[in-house]
Amino acid sequence: MLREDLQSDFDSLLPGSTTEQGASRRTALKAALGVGYAASVLPTMAQTAVKTSSEGLTVGEVGFEVNGFKVPAYRAAPAGKTGLPVVLVVQEIFGVHEYIADTARRFAKAGYLAIAPELYARQGDPGQYGEIARLQAELVSKVPDAQVMADLDGAVQWAGANGGDVTKVGITGFCWGGRITWLYSAHSPNVKAGVAWYGRLVGNASATTPHHPVDVAGQLHGPVLGLYGAADTGIPLDTVEKMKVALAQGSAAAKASEFVVYPDAPHAFHADYRPSFRQGPAEDGWQRALAWFKAKGVA
Repeated sequence: MLREDLQSDFDSLLPGSTTEQGASRRTALKAALGVGYAASVLPTMAQTAVKTSSEGLTVGEVGFEVNGFKVPAYRAAPAGKTGLPVVLVVQEIFGVHEYIADTARRFAKAGYLAIAPELYARQGDPGQYGEIARLQAELVSKVPDAQVMADLDGAVQWAGANGGDVTKVGITGFCWGGRITWLYSAHSPNVKAGVAWYGRLVGNASATTPHHPVDVAGQLHGPVLGLYGAADTGIPLDTVEKMKVALAQGSAAAKASEFVVYPDAPHAFHADYRPSFRQGPAEDGWQRALAWFKAKGVA
């Protein structure tokens, strides 16, 4: 499953994913969390990459402790405000780089305290990898779901102590993070709603990934909106249908979950810095995400 997740993101990176370019990419590593892009996604599509201003916001890196480890995170929130709804922004396989930080700022502009923890921090820095195979073998495959769930719990606790209202928690994520969105919505009773962008729904069980969204669909605490692309070669539409069947047999939140499938959209259609970006589905999905959180009591 992890190999397939990586391949989906890799396929959407063209051009710029060859091994021989790895050395040059390492000269452009992020200086801090949320600054710059991961090496494995360079060069980026500057003409379509969205840049959201931090004016009026409190932004930057924070940290919180989970099981003796200080987890770094990027947070963005309206300056000087408290009692804010909270949204967890879960990274793609490439970690918390500029795109994820910008997405957090977009949520902050909409009135949220957005927090994006670096969920690979114990295993390494995904920004250092210019080769997809090494990124998978040396880092992503070693990140346990249980660790991720605990770190997201820690992010919620941090938010509650720093201006967030933990009775209004939403979660969203992209690809790798889309899968995590489903899992965390089943894990945490704090979640009022989730928005999963093209997250894998099925897969083989392993020590680090014992369950997949279809396995826990019936246990959702908050309803999830799934935003998927019909042209996504890594996530067959029959897996979406399997997920719908599982949701229909589950909790009230599971039954309230929905899918939107964009007919011509590929994987990573929201990733505005990559060739896979599709403006129409990306903008429509964003508006649906905001409306979903509002309708489900997060905003």
